[in-house]
Amino acid sequence: MKAFFDKLTGGAPEEESVGINLEMLDHDEQEAQWVEPDEDEELMVDVYQDQENIYIKSFIPSVSPGTLDIDISRDMVTIRGQKFKDSSIEQEDYFQRELTWGSFSRKILLPREIDIDAASASAKEGLMTLKLPKIDKDRKSKLQVMSQ
Repeated sequence: MKAFFDKLTGGAPEEESVGINLEMLDHDEQEAQWVEPDEDEELMVDVYQDQENIYIKSFIPSVSPGTLDIDISRDMVTIRGQKFKDSSIEQEDYFQRELTWGSFSRKILLPREIDIDAASASAKEGLMTLKLPKIDKDRKSKLQVMSQ
């Protein structure tokens, strides 16, 4: 089996490499390649900022925005959801299976505190964007004392 993985990963010389025929693999080996994770998949994100906001972007295809669970605190964002696979396709009908299905989540520690009441979320063509306004801790204001 080691020679097979050497050929697959480029460890074997070019002239020795061969194509992979799934029918030649044992049925058990095919299933082992397609085992789904027991844990939540970690959601991949981009986090960046400008002067006023922190932004979090993530591709979340095939997920309805209404099924996402986004929890926001002043210094952390947690995103959870689930991608449902097409159950009409039988396991033995797959030739290749690389898409991930099931639950996903991600906790993101923010570099600055945010105003959770002014936060917003949008989704377009599978790209979710969170806009999180920063709290300006250096902002000062004068307070007038009123007589009663």
